[in-house]
Amino acid sequence: MPGRSWKTAMKKTIALMLVLLAAPAFGTTVPGSMEVQWNAGAADCAATPQPPLQVHAYEPQTFILRQSPCADFEANFLYLLIGSEKALLIDTGAIADPARMPLAKTVLDLLPGREGAKLPLIVAHSHGHQDHRAGDPQFASLPSVQVLATDPASVQAFFGFDQWPGTGSVDLGDRKIRVVAAPGHHPSQVVFHDERTGLVLTGDFLLPGRLLVDDAAAYSESAQRVIEFLGDRPVTHVLGGHIELDTQGNLYTHGSRHHPDERRLELARADLLALPAAFADFNGFYSRHANFAIANPVRNLSVMAIAALAVLVLGLWGVVRWLRRRRNRKN
Repeated sequence: MPGRSWKTAMKKTIALMLVLLAAPAFGTTVPGSMEVQWNAGAADCAATPQPPLQVHAYEPQTFILRQSPCADFEANFLYLLIGSEKALLIDTGAIADPARMPLAKTVLDLLPGREGAKLPLIVAHSHGHQDHRAGDPQFASLPSVQVLATDPASVQAFFGFDQWPGTGSVDLGDRKIRVVAAPGHHPSQVVFHDERTGLVLTGDFLLPGRLLVDDAAAYSESAQRVIEFLGDRPVTHVLGGHIELDTQGNLYTHGSRHHPDERRLELARADLLALPAAFADFNGFYSRHANFAIANPVRNLSVMAIAALAVLVLGLWGVVRWLRRRRNRKN
């Protein structure tokens, strides 16, 4: 009996140790805080001086940076993820001039030192649109900084995608970032999943605002790909590249430098799960959903151009008719 009790106790101890060792693989994440009031710009930016860049520490190795709406109406969100061997900056925002937007200096100041130098930095992008890479030149000549190109082939090669579109990854040292190709808004759009925090960083693929469609079929396929990849992986927050909605669900006017009563940045897994149905119902022009709107700007502009042309033709036709009537009355 004593021997059996000892063996039973040993089995329970070993089982407990295995559970504890296995815990990280089953979705435990480092907690962080989204308790932050983002800079909302101003109705009169000239009369309301404010810092061009806001930094929020989600946790000690994860930083969210927001470019002020007064500095540029895009008001981009950028993400700095720090591992034990290197760091990853996702997007560089809409402003190149370091005097107006001291992005590189701010990021370098946030990086820890290693062997007398700053931790090596990778500068990557959610996609290739100018407002997500305009700040790249600030990093171009810095030591131990690698700025990635934004074309799909370069993205695929660096992150080791098995195919495009597909999945890849980068290891920052005790911190693995998974990368999922998500074209539809832009050919090189990707979504990042951080295993450390469970954050999903989506750029313009999913955000509280306008989802601008370049290729609706590719967008829909990408939504399904991202959902399938995440599977039962932990998702704490889904964080995009902009906020374009207020707390009542109203879209700010395009180009607005003032975001009063701005809604929160973070979306949830449920918003990702809603994308396939949203695209299945998309009419090709515009549709509105709880936390985002889907729009095809090229098609919408085409319709507006056709409508404007029709108004012009009708106007000219009316003028011609009026001139003919006037001439007939004189005769």
